[in-house]
Amino acid sequence: MPEPEDLRPDALQRLDERLEAARARNERKPFRWDDSSGAGYRLVAELIGGVLAGLGFGWLADRFLGTSPWGLIVGVLAGAGVSVFAIARSAGRMAGKAEKNMTAPSASDDADDDDGPGLTGVT
Repeated sequence: MPEPEDLRPDALQRLDERLEAARARNERKPFRWDDSSGAGYRLVAELIGGVLAGLGFGWLADRFLGTSPWGLIVGVLAGAGVSVFAIARSAGRMAGKAEKNMTAPSASDDADDDDGPGLTGVT
């Protein structure tokens, strides 16, 4: 049975690296608002903002052009249309980010489960 002094430094280094990798995987990530946690609120804000902007432009058109109530109607419909387009674009970007962040475990993670040649029989 090998003595602790007989252990190879490279085997201990690999063990330290694996330990640090395991700690990093299990570490809690800090909360960030730019993650998907606020994505729903962002999409709702885009919808409401677009409709209100269209409402404002329609009201301005009615006020200065005298087209009441058609400016308001067209403005609200145009604002809603632009909002839906913006939401679809944002949702597509969010889905792309989520897909990019998802990673499958690699085969090399399973291959490193042995203790290495210098650590057999050490308890």
